[in-house]
Formats: sequence, C-alpha cells, structure tokens
Amino acid sequence: MNYGGRMGVPAFSYEEYAPKSKEYVVLIPVINEGERILKELYRAYKHQIADCADLVICDGGSTDGSLQERKLKKLQVNTLLVKKDKGKQGAQLRMGIYWALRRGYKGIITIDGNYKDSIEDVPRFIQKLEEGYDFVQGSRFLKGGRAVNTPLSRLLAVRLLHAPVISLTAGQRFTDTTNAFRAYSARYLQDGRVAPLRDIFMTYELLAYLSVRATQLGYRACELPVMRVYPKKGKVPTKISFFKGNSELVKILFRNYRGAYNPDF
Repeated sequence: MNYGGRMGVPAFSYEEYAPKSKEYVVLIPVINEGERILKELYRAYKHQIADCADLVICDGGSTDGSLQERKLKKLQVNTLLVKKDKGKQGAQLRMGIYWALRRGYKGIITIDGNYKDSIEDVPRFIQKLEEGYDFVQGSRFLKGGRAVNTPLSRLLAVRLLHAPVISLTAGQRFTDTTNAFRAYSARYLQDGRVAPLRDIFMTYELLAYLSVRATQLGYRACELPVMRVYPKKGKVPTKISFFKGNSELVKILFRNYRGAYNPDF
C-alpha cells in the first residue's frame, strides 16, 4: 500500500503484516543494513520483545535485499514502512512517528537497526514510560551501562561536545545524547508546542530537538543504562561521514541551542 504524503510526513509505502496488538511500538530506522538488521531482529525475537511492543521497520529505501517479507514475518515484525521521498533519518523517523500516532500507541521506542544496541532493554524503557516519564534517553555511560569498542573520536565528541551542549539547551544533564535508543510518550509528541512532523527535520535535527524540547516544556525526562557495542574490527556501522557528517551535527547542535527548530506560533 502507498501513502501519498502530507505536510510534514514523507510519502511512503507500507506492508502491514499484522494489526496493532500492543500499547507500545519500537521504530527501527534502517537503510541497507544487511545481516545487521536480521541479527537485531533475531535478538529481539530471542528476548520476546514482540510480547510487549509491536516492531515496525522504517526503511529509507534499502536495495540490499535484507528486508524480505518472509524473514520479517518470521522474526515477528508487525509492519514495514518504506520511505519514497527525500530526507534521511529525520524523514524516516517522521514517517514512523506518524504511523505510530495514527495507530494510537501510548509510547514509541526508537533504536538503530545496525545491531549495536541492547534491544532486550525495550521493556525497561516501557516501564519508565509507565512510571510517567515522557522522554527516556538510553545511555551507555550511566552506571550499569556498557560502551564497548566505541571509537575514540565518537567518545570524545559525545562526552566533550554533544552531551554538554544538549544538557545546557535542555536544562537537564544528559550523558549519551547521540544515542538513538530512546523512548517518547505519545502525549509529548502530540503536544502542539513540539510538532515533530515538520519538513525541517530531514537528517539528525529531530533527535537533537526531541532531546531538549521535553524538559523545556516541563515534561519528565530521565536516562536509562543500556549497552552499545561497536565491532572490534571492520567498518564502523554508521551513516555519519567523519568530516561532512560531523560538521553538520555541530551545526545542528547550535541551531538547536538557539531554538531554530521550535515551532513558530
């Protein structure tokens, strides 16, 4: 099936393998992740994540054949969304958020689809949402979390720049602000003062913005210890190029600090 798009939502197609069955949903943005996404889904299957949340793949237009219907159904994926429009991660997330809110989920968990994160921790994110938190940030740097084989450049960028600037903007200390393993309540995302479904969010702007807007508006936010494991050798699984990608992240950080992504009223 196809969705023609509306203001703030990219055009996309969808394959709905099963109806909504849970109160929470896990959105997994991917593009050409190959075996990594299949390993992640098997990890979710092994830990029975589909018993507490529907699994929805937010594909940016993969061409590697990794998202075969037969395999996805076997691994308990609920829905496959495929972006047919411009934009990168921000557009994929907007597609997923639109789908999730339209279906009426109470909360949304997001996690990268490259097999670095501890997807077995999803129930702990749901518990925090049930306790009344509206934004839950996963952190490998909290006590109980684990950062394994993190490239030194990534470690320094997060600890010395990204996390301090996000914390200053949010008015609350966060330690792992580039980590996309996080959760949001539906009431936070549906607040008109947040308005995440806007075309301004094309790449990594939405992650930075949603990290700070919750506490700016008085919503409850917290961190949760998680594990992130990079491979010991080989190519680092990331879509952020070292020079161009990281320079754009810095620009986004300071635009966010100035309130450039806040809705106009």
